[in-house]
Amino acid sequence: MTSLRDIISSFNHLFFPHLCAGCGSDLLNKNELVCFRCMSQLPYTNFENIRNNRTEQIFQGRIQIESAMSLLYFSKYSEVQNLMHQLKYKGQKQLGIFLGTLIGKAIQQAPHFQNIHGLIPLPLFPEKEKIRGYNQSELLCNGISEITSVPVLSNNIIRQVHTSTQTRKHRRERWQNVEGIFHISDPETLINKHLLLVDDVITTGATLESCAINMKEIPGVTVSIATLAIALH
Repeated sequence: MTSLRDIISSFNHLFFPHLCAGCGSDLLNKNELVCFRCMSQLPYTNFENIRNNRTEQIFQGRIQIESAMSLLYFSKYSEVQNLMHQLKYKGQKQLGIFLGTLIGKAIQQAPHFQNIHGLIPLPLFPEKEKIRGYNQSELLCNGISEITSVPVLSNNIIRQVHTSTQTRKHRRERWQNVEGIFHISDPETLINKHLLLVDDVITTGATLESCAINMKEIPGVTVSIATLAIALH
């Protein structure tokens, strides 16, 4: 005999389906955000355990970075692209925190990411963050903090210039587009700290480098970088 609870559950599933953020499947538990199939097929880089990895190489000869890693490889039409789309454009804030916990678990025991004093989410321009309703990099930081207990320092570095999208720009145009766009409002609180700068995806690294340059002007600051994904070219 079908219970009232089963009927209500079936009704909710029909009209308010709970879908995987990666593949859109409904074969997942109500408390899960990503199905088992997608989780088992995520293209992990293992960069947190590899020196001179592809993310670190992006910054070589440009700025001194303590360590850098990206958790996943990003490619078009992949589950990772779907996850990023859900995170950035579909209001999936809990997904951002969940993905941040994956980064946190990856770096928790990684020798190159120890003794970090604070997590810095790459800032969005305030008007853009207001429209979106959140900063996806801050959500990732919140997830990392859940695992590592490193505090999130989200209001000290400000993006003071709105920049046009980087997607279709050539390499030189990307550098020109982000030059001098960040401001640190209270640099004294960051003196002598090892800071982890966090973003969702890295391509050329221009925006992250621009922010890191400002951070490294503070006496004694060292900067490491972590991103959810790195774009395959």
